Amino acid sequence: MYLRRSVFAMALSIALTALVAFAQPKTFNFDADAAGKAPAGFTSYSTGGGPAGKWVVTEIDGAPSGKHVVVQTDADSTDTRFPVLIADSGEYSDLDVSMKAKSISGKIDQGMGLVFRFRDPKSYYIVRANALEDNLRLYRMVDGKRLQFASANVKVPANQWHTIRVVAKGDHITCWFDGKQLIDSHDKTYTTGKIGLWTKADGVIAFDDLNVSQQ
Repeated sequence: MYLRRSVFAMALSIALTALVAFAQPKTFNFDADAAGKAPAGFTSYSTGGGPAGKWVVTEIDGAPSGKHVVVQTDADSTDTRFPVLIADSGEYSDLDVSMKAKSISGKIDQGMGLVFRFRDPKSYYIVRANALEDNLRLYRMVDGKRLQFASANVKVPANQWHTIRVVAKGDHITCWFDGKQLIDSHDKTYTTGKIGLWTKADGVIAFDDLNVSQQ
C-alpha cells in the first residue's frame, strides 16, 4: 500500500511540475541568436503562393529589447504569399500573446502579423496591422484561404515599433494595438495550437519580444 501511494504521489508531482512548466510565460527576444542566421527554435512555412520567407536575426539600434530582432527580408511580390515563422515548442488554447513589430518596406503590403492556434501552414488564426492600409484585421486561415471576420481602422505609422496583442479564451478573441483594445470577436474554428509571426507579399518586417502565457 505504501509503495502504491509513493508511486501515485511521484506521478502526481511529475504531472503538476509539467503543468506548471507548460503554463509559465515564455518570451522570445532573439538576443541569444547569432546575427545573420535564422532564429533557433522556429520553423519557416509558406501559406499561399510564392516562396517561404527568409527570416534573419539582425542587429538594429533602438530595438525594443537588446539589439537583436528577427526580420523577414525576402521581398518577393507574389500577392498571395504569406510567410510564417512558427515557434517549435508550446501549444496554447486559452492564451495571452503579444509581439512588437515594425514595417520597414513593401510596395504591395506592409502587414505585420501575429499567429496563434497554428495547426499547420493552412490552418491558424492571424491578426495583423498594415502600415499601407491603416487597419487591424483578424483572420482565420482555412485550407490555405485567408478569411477576414473582424477589423478596425487605426493609424499604423511605418518605421515605428508597434505592439500587437491577442487574448483568446475559448471562442472569445480580443485584439489590441499599442495598448488599445480594437477588436472583440468570437470564433471557434481552432481551439489550440502554436504561435508565431507572419508577413505578406513583399513586406519587409522586423519583429521582437514575442511573449505568450497560458490563461
